[in-house]
Amino acid sequence: MTSYTSEQNREALQAHAAPFGNTLLIGAGPAAIHTAVQLSRGWSSKLGLLNREGPHAAQLLQELEQAQQCVTSRMYGEQHQHLEGTVRLDHFYVGYQTIEAEESWETIVICTPCDSYRDVIRQLQLERLPFVHTIILLSPSFGSNLLVKSELPIHRSIDIISLSTYFAATKFDAACITTAYTKAMKKKVYAASNQSNSWSIQPFQLFITSLGIQCDIVTHPLEAESRSITMYVHPPLFINDFSLDQILRIEPSNKSMYKLYPEGPITSQVIHAMAELWREISRFLISCGCEPINLLQFMNDDNYPVRQESLSRYEIEHFVELEPIHQEYMLYVRYSSLLIDPFSSSDEQGKYFDFSAVPYKQIYQDACGRWMIPRIPLEDYKRLKALYGMAEFMKVQMPQTLQLIQLFEQRLQQFIAEKGASAIHPEMLIDSTIEDVNAIFSVWECAT
Repeated sequence: MTSYTSEQNREALQAHAAPFGNTLLIGAGPAAIHTAVQLSRGWSSKLGLLNREGPHAAQLLQELEQAQQCVTSRMYGEQHQHLEGTVRLDHFYVGYQTIEAEESWETIVICTPCDSYRDVIRQLQLERLPFVHTIILLSPSFGSNLLVKSELPIHRSIDIISLSTYFAATKFDAACITTAYTKAMKKKVYAASNQSNSWSIQPFQLFITSLGIQCDIVTHPLEAESRSITMYVHPPLFINDFSLDQILRIEPSNKSMYKLYPEGPITSQVIHAMAELWREISRFLISCGCEPINLLQFMNDDNYPVRQESLSRYEIEHFVELEPIHQEYMLYVRYSSLLIDPFSSSDEQGKYFDFSAVPYKQIYQDACGRWMIPRIPLEDYKRLKALYGMAEFMKVQMPQTLQLIQLFEQRLQQFIAEKGASAIHPEMLIDSTIEDVNAIFSVWECAT
């Protein structure tokens, strides 16, 4: 792993003017707008945004015309005010068919959910875009880099960079969708390229560090993609009967996603499932030649820490050496210590900020009245299923992972039967996991 100081960052940027060249961002959500503004600070020459046809793209097109093609990034907190800004887009495409052949885009940043990556690459028709040399995956899942590579033209050697996770927490401004509002930035992310001699990975690292975020380069994209905390935390916390009861109900829920039972889902059984999932993922990573994570240290140092009075530095750093029951105890202590924000100040009544009071997102109907399950846990289920399929290829046993998959599928089928298949959004009924896993391993086998 390597990192750069801010002085080295400035020197490198001066030496490589606009290192990403003409950059096209796919997706027009808050993350894309925030990223576009940051790339406009000397990292890219021209900037374009593309969104698939639909109501969102139509609304954005109208608002961009009113805003003279400008998008804006707003930041929360004084420490990040220097990252605020507005940039005028050179192009906004509504639909892939509006891109003309031979256009001079050099870098593609995919800002869509990872389950749409194959569709994005197919619709881009990279044969028509001969200058593209780098594709950046902003929010990949495990295996996304290999999946994207499986869709590339055989004769093209394109640098595919996987980020461990999107580097911020960003939403649309309440007033308009040309403005993104970022409430928090990550402390640290990981990145990796599919090319051993990548010339894009260093400028990408410099770009991330310019935002005040540590960016460590790891050897393999699978290793970067495994360093997303949601992979370890979301499935056990939100694929259990307690959480699914809250998510799949129409009536508002008064429970919280990160509280202890009965206010929330956290029980000793849920923590056991979390620890087992981590152990299974670790075994799989080792089978792939990748370095697994120390889960407790990753939670504490890369995400949100607790006070040393709750967890000692020794326990955090030696977590992987502890007995399984001791590991689970440490995880339970960690979540108990975050019921309140341990670094907040108490009010006049001695109460601290209720850190764990995060409401569940519940089922909802789209504009056509079709029922949808929120991305938490639908996206987590899809990631688990792809991971399990890859583990089967590598002959790694993952019984805890399979148990979580089977529980979600059971509850999903009950939900579909209750509402009727015609009343469910098609996304809930389509499963391309087997096709994705086969594509991933067709590339994996060629590379090994």
